[in-house]
Amino acid sequence: MAKLSAGILLFQRSEGGSRVLLVHPGGPFWARKDAGAWTIPKGEYEPPEDAETAARRELAEETGLVLDGDLIALGEVIQAGGKRVTAFAGETAFDVTQLASNRFDMEWPPRSGRMQSFPEVDRAEWFDIDTARTKMIPAQAAFLDRLLERL
Repeated sequence: MAKLSAGILLFQRSEGGSRVLLVHPGGPFWARKDAGAWTIPKGEYEPPEDAETAARRELAEETGLVLDGDLIALGEVIQAGGKRVTAFAGETAFDVTQLASNRFDMEWPPRSGRMQSFPEVDRAEWFDIDTARTKMIPAQAAFLDRLLERL
C-alpha cells in the first residue's frame, strides 16, 4: 500500500500576487539540492488519523507554527515514488526566522557507526507562485494551481 502524507500550503495575498511558503528538507542527502527539492510542510500518517489532523500536526512539527482556523482542501497528488500527498491551504503570516523544526537521527557518514542529528526542515522561504513552481517537488506543483483556482 502507498504511503500517505498530508501537509499545508501556507499562503499570503498581496498587491503583487500571492506568495506561498515552502520548506527545504534537512539532512545530508538534501544539502546541495534546490530546484525540485522544496516541499509543503508535510509528513506521513496512518489511518485512523485523518489527513487534516496530520497536516496540522506536521506543520507544527516542521515549522513550529500552530495554525488555527479553517483550511482550504486542495486534494491529493501522487508523487513519483508512489506516495499519496493530501494538501490543505491556510492563509497566515509566518516569520521564517522563527522556524523551529523537529530533528531526526541517522548514521552519518554511512557505515561510520556515528549517529548525527539533523533538522527535518533546514529552512523555510516565501516564494511567488512562479518561483515556487520551479523550487518544489514537481507533483506538488498541482497544489499551486488548485490554490489559485480557489483564491
